Amino acid sequence: PSTTITFSLPESGLTKLTVYNIIGQEIAILVSDYLTAGIYKIPFNANSQNARVTSGLYLYKLESKDFISIKKMLLIK
Repeated sequence: PSTTITFSLPESGLTKLTVYNIIGQEIAILVSDYLTAGIYKIPFNANSQNARVTSGLYLYKLESKDFISIKKMLLIK
């Protein structure tokens, strides 16, 4: 029930990486910090989250400066 989310930042800036369930409820904030330009690998462990995370489809949203990306993630336990 764990994975690694990899992303790269071409510029330094305030960055936020958030996981949502399919109905838009926030499950976890994995990053909320000022990050320098570079490549990042952020672990997501569904068993260690406060809310019990079940198998299913989730979305993760990466925000940094003027950039926003939303991608799907399938969790199978």
